[in-house]
Amino acid sequence: MFEQTFKNIDDILHKDAGCGSELDYVEQTSWVLFLKYLNDLEKDKKTAAELTGKTYTSIIAPEYQWSVWAAPKLRQVQFPDGRLSSKVKIDHNALTGDDLADFVNIKLFPYLKKFKANAKSANTIEYKIGEIFSELKNRIQSGYNLREVVNHIDELRFRTHAEKHEMSHLYEGKIKNMGNAGRNGGEYYTPRPLIKTIVKVVAPKIGNTIYDGAVGSAGFLVEAFEYLKVVKTKHASSLSTSDTVTLQKKTFYGKEKKSLAYIIGIMNMILHGVEAPNIVHTNTLAENLADIQEKDRYDVILANPPFGGKERAEVQQNFPIKTGETASLFLQHFVKILKAGGKAGVVIKNTFLSNTDNASISLRKLLLENCNLHTVLDLPGGTFTGAGVKTVVLFFEKGLSTKKVWFYQLNLDRNLGKTDPLNEKDLAEFVELQKLALSGVEGAAESENSWTINIKDIDQSTFDLSAKNPNTPEEAPLRHPAEILKNMAELDKESAEILNSISGLI
Repeated sequence: MFEQTFKNIDDILHKDAGCGSELDYVEQTSWVLFLKYLNDLEKDKKTAAELTGKTYTSIIAPEYQWSVWAAPKLRQVQFPDGRLSSKVKIDHNALTGDDLADFVNIKLFPYLKKFKANAKSANTIEYKIGEIFSELKNRIQSGYNLREVVNHIDELRFRTHAEKHEMSHLYEGKIKNMGNAGRNGGEYYTPRPLIKTIVKVVAPKIGNTIYDGAVGSAGFLVEAFEYLKVVKTKHASSLSTSDTVTLQKKTFYGKEKKSLAYIIGIMNMILHGVEAPNIVHTNTLAENLADIQEKDRYDVILANPPFGGKERAEVQQNFPIKTGETASLFLQHFVKILKAGGKAGVVIKNTFLSNTDNASISLRKLLLENCNLHTVLDLPGGTFTGAGVKTVVLFFEKGLSTKKVWFYQLNLDRNLGKTDPLNEKDLAEFVELQKLALSGVEGAAESENSWTINIKDIDQSTFDLSAKNPNTPEEAPLRHPAEILKNMAELDKESAEILNSISGLI
């Protein structure tokens, strides 16, 4: 149902002058999807309150509720025998055209925008509603197209776990396509199989605080949320009330610089079930590392900071290691903001391992001395569709210096791309061997694709960590031209002798 509805909406938006691309699709449908989701969420809360004899007060005032402006329903027809008709249809006298567009632009958005100022705290869904509608605008120009979009979205239901899962999966697909289309490729979307693998290896626990300082569409936080729910319910029929409150309010934290990515991240988390995400709209790198105190630190960091970005000189002053490379600044930030004993999984360009500039050398030294960089996953080209860079994942724990690093080089028998992307099976061997690598059994995790280096054996002046697989068979050396010519002459002589033998037989 969701997939067909999304396709119908896609067709409508391509007709509208203000829309068209995947980026527009996500931006335009997000607010409508969100309001429908909020409507169903309020229905669930009202039902739950009534079952316990309590009164539920709606977040949205009556005239701005979905059932009033978006999908007013005609009353069910009562037959003479007292039966009610099975179908409830949308009232076709509902707002449409210019009336609908004016209501949304002049009344609805300004009303919802005020929620931010009126909310009791930033950790409430009311505050997040205000943030969303402060950042977004309705760019579906035609009120008639908007009416069609609203009608289709009204068909969706977000009441059961299966319905919410299907919808969030399709929404993720749209975010993914933003990257595949070349619009901010790699910025919004990290391949979900890779994220799931990183979360699995880092293995957060309920009660940990989990942080992404370059949150984007919140993929890492969403997958961590799903992981924690599954792990917990393996041992219990459902989450306890205490666990639910912890996951909703005290677990997930993020920061995002760009407006649209920030809004998409908030909505993505809400649509996955985290009602008031602790995501802040700010430039993470504008924070001076010297100002980070113990209360600001987190137990777990999961992140994929932007590739190839450059920061101004004044931003670089916030860091002890001065560099314009955004990812290098983020890595300094992550090391500083991680709690002692905390764990991290961070995606970074593979050139981090071997760059010879002073900043890169200093950063490797900082990481190795302050953290145990126990695992490096070397990914093939094409992992990030459209990004055009090779990456590695750094897995480290803060508190102890690095003695040895276990490397795994993901070698696949195919080229990754849009039509054949990375999948979880590709990473299954890595996950299994990585457990063995940390078990302490000497040589247990060695394979054609994996090896261990001792930090005492690397160049202590550069701390070069290049992922050079010692198990790769050496290629035969190229032969000297003189040797090739000699071999050709010998083969010619041998051929002539064979021809002479054949001639003698004729």
